[in-house]
Amino acid sequence: MNPVVIRLLSQQLAAPQFNTPAEVVRHLCAVQAQEYRMMRWAVAMRTKKPSAKAFKDAFDSGSIIRLHLLRGTWQLVSAQDYWWMLDLFSPRAISVTNGWMSSNGIVITEKEYRRIGDILAQTAQDKGSATKDDFVKALVDRGITLDDHRLSYHIRMAEFTGTLCSGDLLPMKATYALASKKAGPRPGRTDRDEALMMLTRKYFRSRQPATLEDFVWWSGLNISDCRRGIELQKDYIRKERWNGRDFFLTDDCRTRGFRSGKFLLIPPYDEYLIGYKSRDVVLPPEYRHKAHNNSGIFQPVIARDGIICGNWTPFKPELQAEFFIPSTPVAKHSSSTKTYPEPLQHAWQVYTRFRNA
Repeated sequence: MNPVVIRLLSQQLAAPQFNTPAEVVRHLCAVQAQEYRMMRWAVAMRTKKPSAKAFKDAFDSGSIIRLHLLRGTWQLVSAQDYWWMLDLFSPRAISVTNGWMSSNGIVITEKEYRRIGDILAQTAQDKGSATKDDFVKALVDRGITLDDHRLSYHIRMAEFTGTLCSGDLLPMKATYALASKKAGPRPGRTDRDEALMMLTRKYFRSRQPATLEDFVWWSGLNISDCRRGIELQKDYIRKERWNGRDFFLTDDCRTRGFRSGKFLLIPPYDEYLIGYKSRDVVLPPEYRHKAHNNSGIFQPVIARDGIICGNWTPFKPELQAEFFIPSTPVAKHSSSTKTYPEPLQHAWQVYTRFRNA
């Protein structure tokens, strides 16, 4: 087993199979979307032809939805997966958020939730896509003033209850719309075992090889639920031992299509790292601090043949790359310039065309 190659193929970072952003998001099940601008590249780089317009069209149409979900953090999910994932994850997400509020000394009554929630929903209905500023104005017009922290909790709870989700894509600001308008009416609730089975299949199919601990970390579910999901997939998921650990793979695991010599410009919070606890498969542990810190802040990184080897700066006019693995044959230095190899320059050109479109 070559876990690096299999992860690249499974995550659509090598030989991508999909044409559209919506297909990528549905394949990955949930995509970390912490960075509002860089989430677009995280999805687009996994398509055959990265297109900013294609991402915006999918986002604005509701084919892709952004909301707080797994581990109480921002995620992109497919409209087709939205309702069953919300049913599965919202109880845990609400519990996590209540814990955060308690630690910050914030108490919100059910009466306040209902009143503010009604105003947020009405504003989203009236605007189609409402910004946080629109919510603030609507509240002030009704004589209500909330600090930003408290308002954020109200918006988040409206996401967890299936009232609000993402609206149209703006360059810098998040917007909110009625979930029933973006994702369609709420269907009947999905049986929990069925939801666990779908989640488990999607996770391992898109991120294999992965460990049980990886699945627990990524999903934010308890270990019993994750074991149950694997058990429900026993005829589809198999176990292989690698470097002293048990990894799970699917029976239709991809192993062909990888070509060496490729560089990837990976955005911060990308699923290639954040989707696992076993990041050491692609990131040498001694360089972990170059990719993320202990507070959960992730940096843009460069991968060469799947191994994380450097950092890059997304929003500069010219390519700026620094490499922390000394043996990486990547650049020739002179007193005033850096010359990067053609595959890295090509990756930068693809990214800048996407960014500037």
